[in-house]
Amino acid sequence: MTVIEAFADVWCPFAHVGLRAVVRRRHELGRDDAVLRIRAWPLELVNGQPQDVDKTRRHIEDLRAQCAPDMFRGFDPSTFPPTSLPALALAAAAYGRDDRTGEAVSFALRDALFEEGKDVSDPEVLRAIADRHGIGEVSSANRQSVHDDWHAGQQRGVQGSPHFFCGDTSAFCPSLDIQKGDGGHVDVKPDPAALDAFLAACLG
Repeated sequence: MTVIEAFADVWCPFAHVGLRAVVRRRHELGRDDAVLRIRAWPLELVNGQPQDVDKTRRHIEDLRAQCAPDMFRGFDPSTFPPTSLPALALAAAAYGRDDRTGEAVSFALRDALFEEGKDVSDPEVLRAIADRHGIGEVSSANRQSVHDDWHAGQQRGVQGSPHFFCGDTSAFCPSLDIQKGDGGHVDVKPDPAALDAFLAACLG
C-alpha cells in the first residue's frame, strides 16, 4: 500500500479542497490502493491563537467563487469551533484503528464543519462521528499525538495546511495555486498539472 501523508488542520478551507482533490484524482487514476494519512497541523498552536472565523469566511468565499462552487454549502460562521484540537484527536484515534478508518473520519469531520455547519468541537458532534465509524473513547495518547504531529511537521518543514509528503517528495497544497489578493482575500485557481506531477512522483 502506498501512503501519502498530509499535515492539515480540520478547520482549514484550503485543506478541505486540497484533500478532496487528491482523493478524486486518486480514484480517477484507479489508485484507490493509495491511502491518505492525514496528520495534525494544528493552526491554533502554529499561530498561537484560534482560527479567525472572518478570515476563514473570506477564504471560503474566494474558493467558492474561483474554483470550488459546489463546496462549503453548509458553512455557518455562528457554529465555527473555538478549537480544532478535539477533532484532530478523534482523527488520531481513528488512525489508531487503521488508515482507511482514519481517512474516513478525517473527511467526516471536515464535511461536518464545512458542508453541514456543525461545531466539530462539540462533544456530541464528535461522539456521533466516532460512533458512526466504530471509534471508542479518545485517549490522552490520541490528544498527545496532535502535539507530536505538530512538532514532527516543524521538523519536516511543513509550510502550511495542507502539506503533502510521499517518500522523498513533498508539496504544499499541489492541487491549488494560491496567491495573496487584496483586503484579506486570495487569488486561487486549480492546478491540475502540479497535482498530477506530485501524484506521479508518489504513485510511480
